[in-house]
Amino acid sequence: MMELLKIAKTNLRNNLKKKLSQMTASEIAEQSKIITNKILSHPAYTRSNRVSIYLSMDSEVQTNSIVENIFDSEKICFIPKYSKSEMLMVKIKSIDELNSLPKTSWNISQPADDDVREDALTTGGLDLIIVPGLGFTKDGKRLGRGKGYYDRCITEYKKKYPFNNLKTIGLAFSEQICDDIPMSQQDSLIDFLVCP
Repeated sequence: MMELLKIAKTNLRNNLKKKLSQMTASEIAEQSKIITNKILSHPAYTRSNRVSIYLSMDSEVQTNSIVENIFDSEKICFIPKYSKSEMLMVKIKSIDELNSLPKTSWNISQPADDDVREDALTTGGLDLIIVPGLGFTKDGKRLGRGKGYYDRCITEYKKKYPFNNLKTIGLAFSEQICDDIPMSQQDSLIDFLVCP
């Protein structure tokens, strides 16, 4: 059963990667702009104070303007810091600080291994996690890149801070909306999906 689920997910991932690779830079920019405007007025965002946001790769919904708004509206900004086995959500104090971070092999900014920063999990949790993904359904199913970072992270935060009322929002291009996504017990549902 697990094997079939794995195959189904791999096939769907390949399918979605192909769709994303066919999007033009202007389509990505256009849809990202619409999604950004929707996020900035979303109740889960406007009410939040401690926000985790992914830093976008070229083929993802672009998050630069959302990051800028987090600082402009004086929310506290956390970004993912990946290692082989885990993902921490670490605090960033300004856009300048963000721009000075080194890039990973994925071309994503993140603090260096020896750059120790405030970790949201040990300092009060989060109100909102803005989640990337390859595919989403309208009812909250999400297909990530297969490493399970976000599923483990969301579960961990909800367990440690049950009263934080943590919300999760997935960002998706129209091309990433699926009718259904095969799920296992480890997969977390997201609370909201924002798409064009």
